[in-house]
Amino acid sequence: MNYSERAKQIFQEEITELKRLSDDIDSAFDNVVEAILSCHGKLVLMGIGKTGIIAHKMASSFASTGTPSIFVNAAEAVHGDLGMVSRDDIVMLVSNSGATSEILNVIAPLRNIGCRIIALTGNPQSALATEADLTLSVHVDHEACPLGLAPTTSTTATLLMGDALMVCLMEQRHFKADNFATYHPGGALGRQLLRKVRNRMSTDVPRVQTDTCFRELTKEMSDKHLGMTMVYNGEECVGIITDGDLRRAIQKFDNLSAVKASDVMTPSYKHITQDAMLTEALAIMDKYNITTLAVTADNASTGIIGILSIHHIIDFN
Repeated sequence: MNYSERAKQIFQEEITELKRLSDDIDSAFDNVVEAILSCHGKLVLMGIGKTGIIAHKMASSFASTGTPSIFVNAAEAVHGDLGMVSRDDIVMLVSNSGATSEILNVIAPLRNIGCRIIALTGNPQSALATEADLTLSVHVDHEACPLGLAPTTSTTATLLMGDALMVCLMEQRHFKADNFATYHPGGALGRQLLRKVRNRMSTDVPRVQTDTCFRELTKEMSDKHLGMTMVYNGEECVGIITDGDLRRAIQKFDNLSAVKASDVMTPSYKHITQDAMLTEALAIMDKYNITTLAVTADNASTGIIGILSIHHIIDFN
């Protein structure tokens, strides 16, 4: 058996189902996002079995990206864990069939508590969907399992829908890198973002003069591997050239051999001090849609002592 070819078939089967699910997403998704955004309590994810594992992951992702969330095993809920739920919460019940007894058994107690219920299910006509305040369908026609029994495509669809919800909520809450660092101080990226610019900047600053020819400035940028170079007039830094400037120059000028650095540079450039936090640097990059920052010794200094690239921040291995 050619296992690699079979693997490709399985990937394609799931991708086809996910594409169909994507095409079916409608205003029900909007309603769920708005409900969670307006929630005064927390988002509680409940599930059991394979979908319970997915629900647990979803709760962790929501909680770490600005949406207070917990996971409660549906089987444990009716044995005391419902005490974690309050009337201000929203409970998302995750069940592919929408008929799992452990899931259906918590609906009445949740109604007594007074919280809202969202169904995330593969069966929008199920008992769960009927009882819920809002329903989000993750219906797939076929599992990748050749028997059609083992949760495969259905769990992938549920996971992806959770990711879509998480990203939309992040964006609406304006969740940024500094928030990520606060919530992930023990993770590699979180620790990295809490460090200072001087810990990650490159001190090998690409530099050319205003009269440097196009070929030489391209070589300088290639040799330093930062996708940019600072431009100097003598000892004074007067501008920056990025990869984007090079692409625009190629489109604009017919005779590149006559082009000088001053012809293609951007006179202004963003900078940051060496003692600033990496979270601050990332916020500036995000605001101005750039990938590099010039680094100065302090706020009063105009001398460039380093370059901070987005890759210095995210490539922490």
